Amino acid sequence: MLPILQIGPLALRTSGLLLLIGAYLGLSLAERRLPKGGPNSDQLYNLVFLSLVSGVAAARLSFAIQNFSIFRAAPLNLFSLDAGLLDPFAGFAAALIAALVYGQRKKLALWPTLEAFTPLLAVMAVFVGLAHLASGAAFGAPTSLPWGIELWGASRHPTQIYETAAAALILGWLWPRLGKSAPPGRLFLLFVTASAGARLVLEAWRGDSSLLPGGLRLAQVIAWGVMAAGLWGLGRLKNQTAHNQQG
Repeated sequence: MLPILQIGPLALRTSGLLLLIGAYLGLSLAERRLPKGGPNSDQLYNLVFLSLVSGVAAARLSFAIQNFSIFRAAPLNLFSLDAGLLDPFAGFAAALIAALVYGQRKKLALWPTLEAFTPLLAVMAVFVGLAHLASGAAFGAPTSLPWGIELWGASRHPTQIYETAAAALILGWLWPRLGKSAPPGRLFLLFVTASAGARLVLEAWRGDSSLLPGGLRLAQVIAWGVMAAGLWGLGRLKNQTAHNQQG
């Protein structure tokens, strides 16, 4: 683990730095592989910037409301760069709403826009795994296997490495299709379905999962739903393509 990167007098959170690198590389790739009928470069960057600012602000405010005593004692924590002080669900919801509002105002077609975002999402998934590895977040369950890593007082599954490897495999699988997928939306649905399937498997080795009554893992339940929706969408696109070809 390397939570802090010390460069002379400057101390940087390695996880945040990795996420910034991932965002830069993902955006650069997405810009080079923009699909036909999708947003142009300016629209892509504006959409990402608006979604990012809205998502981070909402994630921090939601976390602050849920942990009011922490921020009342140290109000400057509202401006902390610590990604652990964010509510990811609130952030994702706010980013999605901001993106939908912007897309509607600019009259961006839904599926080509999602297609344009897929390279960014695929690259970011790899760097999220690396950020977890650097910070020790998303840690694994205790294990006696020889490749376990010492973390938080126990030998654990290196789930951060599993996560990074799975994301890298998905990115490699999608790479030849980036910017070339037809019909629009197919690449996005492939990414979502594959990522949900990976999450379904990887979650079994996590040691910090949120549990539902009956011992079910919340992330696995969500992954089942996302994967089912992705498969349904892929089937519908396939049927529509076959119908259009026959017509």
